[in-house]
Amino acid sequence: MTGGLKPPTAAASIVTHPLTRAAAVLALLFVFLVGVNGLGDGFKSLGNNVLDAFFAATENPFIGLMIGILATSLMQSSSVTTSLVVALVAAPENPLPIANAVPMVMGANVGTTVTNTIVSLAHMGRREEFRRAFSVAICHDFFNVIAVIVLLPLELMTGYLRRTAQWLSSSLTGLSGMDYDSPIKGALKAALVPIKAVIHAVTESPQLQASIQIVLCGCLIFFALFLLVKVLRATMRTRVEAIVSKAFDQNVLFAMLVGMIATAMVQSSSITTSLLVPLAGAGVLTLRQAFPITIGANVGTTITALLAALAATGVNAGAGITIGLVHFLFNISGTVLVYPVKSIRNIPLNASVWIANKAVESRKFAVGFVFAFFYGLPALFAFIDRLFK
Repeated sequence: MTGGLKPPTAAASIVTHPLTRAAAVLALLFVFLVGVNGLGDGFKSLGNNVLDAFFAATENPFIGLMIGILATSLMQSSSVTTSLVVALVAAPENPLPIANAVPMVMGANVGTTVTNTIVSLAHMGRREEFRRAFSVAICHDFFNVIAVIVLLPLELMTGYLRRTAQWLSSSLTGLSGMDYDSPIKGALKAALVPIKAVIHAVTESPQLQASIQIVLCGCLIFFALFLLVKVLRATMRTRVEAIVSKAFDQNVLFAMLVGMIATAMVQSSSITTSLLVPLAGAGVLTLRQAFPITIGANVGTTITALLAALAATGVNAGAGITIGLVHFLFNISGTVLVYPVKSIRNIPLNASVWIANKAVESRKFAVGFVFAFFYGLPALFAFIDRLFK
């Protein structure tokens, strides 16, 4: 009987072997990039009429913001949303204008906070524990909303994020403005060949072929990121916890750096911030200790959009880099705007404490706040859009 237990143990050691995990990460990254590249190609084949209707709708910044919030709230991943936006912006033909994409990226930043907010609801059974956990969770919400309230009007008036990102993109040698035949891009195109062959065998309609390719590549992006996060979390979980715990008694810049690195390691700000929620509930860290780590996680999550931009090909490849940089600049600008000045920094902190106190008094208020914030807010933007039409 004892001998029969050895094979499973050996198999388990192979699965958890560092080289196996490294290979899995590389394979999933490749699938992710194939999905992004195929998505852009699918939109290219879809036809201008369909895209023109979508682009016309996103010309309204409130609608673009709403799409970003709602899409990310439903998928619980800003990485998926921003990757899709990168694919649209970098499409070989009839790309989504960068100006339309900027509010969508901002919305994705707001929508990504839904995960840790929902996680905090699990602490509702214990009043003080819930108070601490909920305040840490929604502080992330308020920080991103303040950033949007200030930076969206600024962007609409000056094009600050778009112009700065375009300048940076054009300054990075080899990332835009150059016709470089990358072997990675060649491999991505080759990987799409069998996918297209199967789709063409299913239907002869070009529109239907394009639609199937878009759905299929969207699924590839979603599941590749989902599995990538699981693999990285299994590999890095204890390391991330150790790194985050070291930040508690360090200075603010170190705490932000910890949040940034931890998020880059697991490719998900939701994991980093969701890790802070139970720690706050247990009283291991305070709201003020968690806040800079949360801000660092905001910056760290922008690496996914930049990775997605690597899959872009053709004349609009630089646009993919640009929108990835817009995401990065938005989070950096939000940090510079909110954190250095104590009176401004206290706005999300005090608002979080106030809402958390209300949530402790009424569970219905807590649940209602979550639904109103992530699903009622997009509805409000839609109403504002109709009001001004």
